[in-house]
Amino acid sequence: MATKKNKKTAEKEILEFTWTGLNKQGKAVKGVMATDNQKQVKAKLRDQQIVPKSIKRRSQSSFRKKKIIGADIALFTRQIATMLQAGVPLLQSLEMVAKGVENLKVRQLMLNLSADVGAGSPMAAALRKHPDVFDSLYCDLVASGEESGALETIFYRIATYREKSEALKAKIKKALVYPASVIVVALVVTIILLIFVVPQFEAVFADFGAELPAMTQFVVTLSEVVQQYFLYVAAGLVVAGYLFGRAYKRSPKLRDQVDIYSLKMPIVGTILHKAAVARFARTLSTTFAAGVPLIKALDSAAGASGNAVYRDAVFRMRDEVTSGMQMNTAMQSADLFPTMATQMVFIGEESGSLDDMLAKVASIYEAEVDDLVDNLTALLEPMIMVVIGVLVGGLIVAMYLPIFSLGQVVG
Repeated sequence: MATKKNKKTAEKEILEFTWTGLNKQGKAVKGVMATDNQKQVKAKLRDQQIVPKSIKRRSQSSFRKKKIIGADIALFTRQIATMLQAGVPLLQSLEMVAKGVENLKVRQLMLNLSADVGAGSPMAAALRKHPDVFDSLYCDLVASGEESGALETIFYRIATYREKSEALKAKIKKALVYPASVIVVALVVTIILLIFVVPQFEAVFADFGAELPAMTQFVVTLSEVVQQYFLYVAAGLVVAGYLFGRAYKRSPKLRDQVDIYSLKMPIVGTILHKAAVARFARTLSTTFAAGVPLIKALDSAAGASGNAVYRDAVFRMRDEVTSGMQMNTAMQSADLFPTMATQMVFIGEESGSLDDMLAKVASIYEAEVDDLVDNLTALLEPMIMVVIGVLVGGLIVAMYLPIFSLGQVVG
């Protein structure tokens, strides 16, 4: 606990100050400076031979304070890459990016990075102070870029990698949300019918004085149960969902089991398989092209695959490659990767262009995921019809069965 408190105390809040003053030629100048107090602004201005006239803390009320998400980091990386390729120094790039950010948390992060780099810290070391935002892969790639003197190229590759990853993540979410939302809507409609519609029919059936058909009696009983215990069931589901979410975050074994079963799901499992292959290939291509040794690159690819089955398979591949086996052979022995992917890796190893071939593999399977998600409506249409037909259609038929029976008796 003491370590965490010290860490928070050591990391001061970076603020922005607007200033006006006179330079050594006596000309009026103004600007914005990021630091943690007003005294440092005065000291830095004097170092630049500027006589300060006014220094005001910049209002942050116009900025939004939201959680930092992957899309924020992808955008930041692309902006830094663009500025570095245009010849703008790293420190100035960070300051310029920070000024244009609307999310207050992202802005604070950029200003902290700017302060660290301005104090002489390497960019990779500054990034490692924020492990909840920048993963080890990101930091390792930046470190390799600083060591090789090609930081602008590395940022360009990281930006492309993060943008592709975020796009793929969005497609997977879309693939999972669509069927789930259809099922939820069907259940909500069913519950509404059981609570509000079936009791109206039940009052009519009571006047018949005849025994109800088995299907109708089942629906009436189910309606009574739902009316009496709906709130308890709903509360139980909320609690169960909360406990599952908590256990999912804390238990690696549970997460692994969810990953295993998710790959076996119809249609969605195919999308997750292809997405894992695309992630593996994209990560390995980016790290290998950045000069990271293949063994270490496989470590990064395992962690970035997004699924426990593929993660474990890539770790086994790493061990086999370490012992001297070619990577395409290790991929075949894993019995997870498509034949086309292993063949392209074989060609890449033989021609010495493994990173290019892996990038092509990633592009192919990202396109396939895109097509599958776009066609998801047509693929799931039969299942949706069955679900809605069984739930809603079954209730309607059950309610009208006694009326049909009464019509036959009267006839």
